Amino acid sequence: MSGLGCSAIYFLDQKGKIIISRDYRGDVNSTITERFQRKVLELDERTLKPVFTERDTTFIWIRVNNIYIVSVAKGNPNVALMLTFLYRLQEVLCSYFGELEDESLRDNFVITYELLDEIMDHGYPQLTEVKVLKEFIKTEANKLAATDKKKKSKEEKITDIMVPTAASNVVSWRPEGIKHPKNEVFLDVIEKLNLLVSANGNVLRSEIIGRVHMRSFLSGMPELKLGLNDKVLFDMQNRTTSGKLIEMEDIKFHQCVRLNKFESERHISFIPPDGEFDLMTYRLDTHVKPLIWADCVVENFTRSKIEYLVKTKTQFKAKSVANDVEIIIPVPPDVDSPVFKANTGTVRYVPDTNSMVWSIKQFAGRKEF
Repeated sequence: MSGLGCSAIYFLDQKGKIIISRDYRGDVNSTITERFQRKVLELDERTLKPVFTERDTTFIWIRVNNIYIVSVAKGNPNVALMLTFLYRLQEVLCSYFGELEDESLRDNFVITYELLDEIMDHGYPQLTEVKVLKEFIKTEANKLAATDKKKKSKEEKITDIMVPTAASNVVSWRPEGIKHPKNEVFLDVIEKLNLLVSANGNVLRSEIIGRVHMRSFLSGMPELKLGLNDKVLFDMQNRTTSGKLIEMEDIKFHQCVRLNKFESERHISFIPPDGEFDLMTYRLDTHVKPLIWADCVVENFTRSKIEYLVKTKTQFKAKSVANDVEIIIPVPPDVDSPVFKANTGTVRYVPDTNSMVWSIKQFAGRKEF
């Protein structure tokens, strides 16, 4: 088992210098960062890999803003576990610092080491639930302001070092004794549509990426059940329906969901964390037509003048409205002094991305502009 866990965690800046490191096993040498620099920082971004092995050491890393979070392991580690852990570590640090950058790490050495000690033990992930961690790591972090990034608060001493029972409970994501004056649960289904369309207007590939976001304000230890119009469930029970069934792929649940219940009964049964969390994410591989269609005609008048005619129309019901629509049109990198004329919304030139952005605040169904 010694080769399955993590040997050390490193936080590196853009030049590969160590900001913070935590060695869990003492079996990695001081040349680790130099080897990482050779394999990542000095190579073309197009050839980078999030996981690579050099000799007997495996490097697993992610990049967040201007820092690299690197997990180093000996032997044959569980790569999927470590990648998941690194993203959970990012979420924990963002919840404490507001924004994760090299400056926020340098301002919060003490609290970062406390968190690294609590969330991992001898290279094995232990506790990554933010609400539970905040019960016994009470040091206030120096947060980066959104504008001037100045320190907003001072560090305070830890006043209570008692480990909450949730840390050693079966339900580690929810502390006991929660009370709310109202018992409420809010559930939102948020979906993103990805489309690949050919030049002649045919949809080559389409998929829906969705997540179920919950806000839970319930007392005690409630057990909730959520049912879906799931095609697999109806096939298991030999049932038919006139309604539309969905066939979800790439399903990922929050740790509170009882996976054995879902496998056997296709019901989502769980004791929710308190507050906001994503219950599940999923993908639907389904044929969907574009909700907003954009057509662009480019005409060259002279060597120094080019004209774009962009037309856009909505392909959903007239009673529906799309809010805050942005249509991005790529243009040549040497564009100078562009002039825009739009019968609705506003257009601006964005030289950083070599594009013009047409913003329409409200776009009703069955309309064309």
